[in-house]
Amino acid sequence: MSIIHASAIVDPAAKIGEDVEIGPFCVVGPLAELADGVKLKSHVVISGNTRIGAGTQVFPFAVIGAPPQTLKPIGDDTRIVVGENSMIREHATIHPGTVGGGGLTSVGNNCLLMVSSHVGHDCHVGNNVVMANNGTLGGHVTLGDFVYIGGLSAIHQNVRIGAHAMIGGMSGVEQDVIPYGSVMGNRAFLAGLNIIGLKRRGFSRDQIHGLRRAYRLLFADEGTLAERLADVAEEFGDSDVVMDVVAFMQADSARSFVLPRADRGGA
Repeated sequence: MSIIHASAIVDPAAKIGEDVEIGPFCVVGPLAELADGVKLKSHVVISGNTRIGAGTQVFPFAVIGAPPQTLKPIGDDTRIVVGENSMIREHATIHPGTVGGGGLTSVGNNCLLMVSSHVGHDCHVGNNVVMANNGTLGGHVTLGDFVYIGGLSAIHQNVRIGAHAMIGGMSGVEQDVIPYGSVMGNRAFLAGLNIIGLKRRGFSRDQIHGLRRAYRLLFADEGTLAERLADVAEEFGDSDVVMDVVAFMQADSARSFVLPRADRGGA
């Protein structure tokens, strides 16, 4: 049985699952869909064509589905999909897609979006992602699984961040970040691999050592980046984790890559 506070405004056309809790002063629009077990704590606004997955909790003053902050055409058939068992904390905002960007903004399962974090239009956030306080994604950003965005960090539009990457607090990220990478800085540089995160998630010693060796070859001084990438692909073809990096770097992208600083190239 769902519980809807008397002060909440829930459009009769909204789809409300079982065991949903809608707290005081929430507003739920006609195109919203709240799956089983969703909890809106209080003062939450769910508007637009927005689906919230089972077990997800949304905290006070979060706004999901307001029109995107863009001067481009938005279109009528644009939407947001938030996965299961995620936690959207206070004042977080998620904006729907646009016609030119594919029409969809998505957030995966088991994500934590902390206070005042922002997911811009046409972004795609993987599973088990953490965005710390005031983390900001410009439009069309893609985050892989298990990405961590540090507090007060900003990700430029159209940037891709590979799985298991770590973005240090107060970083400005203008280019793509390789999977398993660790970046930091006002104009972010690649500081090495996210070794602590890899160990915490159970990557084997062999996998981590392989990534270290591949990283050093990939960002060595000799040859071009394309040549070094080809060498890594040939030498580490039997390593799934290294080939994740190769595939990421070979994929089409609107951006180049965050690279190590000349005085800090270690893995």
